[in-house]
Amino acid sequence: MKHQSDILALKYRPKDFSDLIGQEYLVDTIQKSIQLNKIPNAYIFTGIRGVGKTTTARIVAKMLNCTSFDTSNKPDLLNCDQAKAITEDRHPDVIEIDAASNTSVENAREIIENVKYNPVLGKYKVYIIDEVHMLSKSAFNALLKTLEEPPPHSKFIFATTEIRKVPITILSRCQRFDLQRVLSDTLIEHLKWVCDQENIKASLESLQIITRVSGGSVRDALSLLDLSLIHI
Repeated sequence: MKHQSDILALKYRPKDFSDLIGQEYLVDTIQKSIQLNKIPNAYIFTGIRGVGKTTTARIVAKMLNCTSFDTSNKPDLLNCDQAKAITEDRHPDVIEIDAASNTSVENAREIIENVKYNPVLGKYKVYIIDEVHMLSKSAFNALLKTLEEPPPHSKFIFATTEIRKVPITILSRCQRFDLQRVLSDTLIEHLKWVCDQENIKASLESLQIITRVSGGSVRDALSLLDLSLIHI
């Protein structure tokens, strides 16, 4: 059995925007808004699975809390203690919630109760809610007031594969970004790079098949590459 750190999709999960492929418009827009301190109360990222929604949410959380922004418009997330803590899932002010298993109004009220407290370590408390469309109607209603008037130290980042299931009242209070399927040529080049890093010998035909089957999902492509190693 592979150790978790050897799984390609985890090993090559982007740690900053320079690693995120195929989402140039999103990267440019978010970086500029943070540099100009024009930060929305909430972001929502939507797209097919495996294109980087939750990964992008984590990178945004790093940028919001990175202390190197105090001296530069180009923070070094790889060498920032705040960013490292988020990467390693040990930052007390970045709370990740899976809405698929935390759907109730009680879960939403726990978040609302927590929101009012100041950050412990960073500049912002960041709440990342994955598959936010799974929240119940009552949970959405409970969150709505907080999204309308959030404390200045709190930010929300939502991710979903089903944007049409998110109430318009929530969407209207978020800055929305649609993450694109990664183009085949871009994804093939990324797989080639991973193969070079891992000393994997893979034919172009094999990588083209993996790319086609993945449907533009980087995570799926890396998972398929993992599964295909015994055959290529």
